[in-house]
Amino acid sequence: MLKEFKEFAMKGNVMDMAVGIIIGAAFGRIVTSLVSDVIMPPIGLLLGKVDFNNLFLNISGTSYPTLAAAKAAGAATINYGTFINTVIDFLIVAFAIFLVVKQINRWTTKPAAAPEPTTKNCPYCLSTIPVKATKCAFCTAAVTA
Repeated sequence: MLKEFKEFAMKGNVMDMAVGIIIGAAFGRIVTSLVSDVIMPPIGLLLGKVDFNNLFLNISGTSYPTLAAAKAAGAATINYGTFINTVIDFLIVAFAIFLVVKQINRWTTKPAAAPEPTTKNCPYCLSTIPVKATKCAFCTAAVTA
């Protein structure tokens, strides 16, 4: 069983998938940093100096000035600002993947269309006859197009 597992793990597809997952995780961290450190501060500034990470809804009944203070007190909160950041992260990653897949599809050659058939089978005697034939040469039956 160990030998079978080793053969499975060393197949090209499994190794390619592992590399893809590792690169994807690193790419995700880059995008998260891009969103939280580069994109969201200007958007927050335009919306009146709002820090999206500090947007939360306190459902515990006690008032807290920041999300960090609410978490430190163990209060129940709905962190919709963090959710907004996560949605923007996802949209950027999805768009980047879309662009990569679109480019890869351009590079890959499309299979040539299958050539038009030049023969067909007679429905009566199953002999091979030309496509344009209107009568079977073997059984003399009338063949429709």
